[in-house]
Amino acid sequence: MKKPKVLIVDDNPAVLDGLKIILELENFEVVSLCTNAKEAVEFLEKKHADVVLMDIRMPVMDGIEGTFNIKTKFPNVKVIILTTFCEEDYIEKSLSFGADGYILKSSDAKHIVNSILSVLDGKVVMDKEIALYISDVLKRTSKQLLEKTQNLTERELEIAKLISQGYSNKEIARMLFISEGTVRNYITSILQKLNLKNRTQIAVYYLTKFS
Repeated sequence: MKKPKVLIVDDNPAVLDGLKIILELENFEVVSLCTNAKEAVEFLEKKHADVVLMDIRMPVMDGIEGTFNIKTKFPNVKVIILTTFCEEDYIEKSLSFGADGYILKSSDAKHIVNSILSVLDGKVVMDKEIALYISDVLKRTSKQLLEKTQNLTERELEIAKLISQGYSNKEIARMLFISEGTVRNYITSILQKLNLKNRTQIAVYYLTKFS
């Protein structure tokens, strides 16, 4: 079985070394350790990684700018924000730039490993604290959200719900007895109707409106 390739980005050497040990014990291939996001972008310009574990606050280029650059240049590379910071600006920007997950460094090793496997399976990963925080922020615009929701079909709402529950396109297709292509078409429609950018934002939207 091919080992997933993981790139770790953090300006703390102890964090880099600790995560490397954990992931290699769990049969991941750690392809590089970077101390800022600029180094990560430069690495990806030459070599491949399946997932990037990205810290937020770093010198030279931080994790927010790094996420934007990586998802713009290498959209198939998954990015998980792994940070100690649960701040509105960081959360909103990283998710709007296409981060596939946002988890806290207080997470145990098993949660980090499962988060990587989940995003590789096409799922959205978000700690409960993060989802609740975003929900509280976005509920300020509840009237606007309600108006947008009314534009979604019953099937689109159903798919949005499944995305918010962490299911991949393949799993959604199997559960609803439709093709993966049809699921992708529904997701495209949802994104257009709600003026969202990615499936992570769909998950946040649904949690905000219906949780």
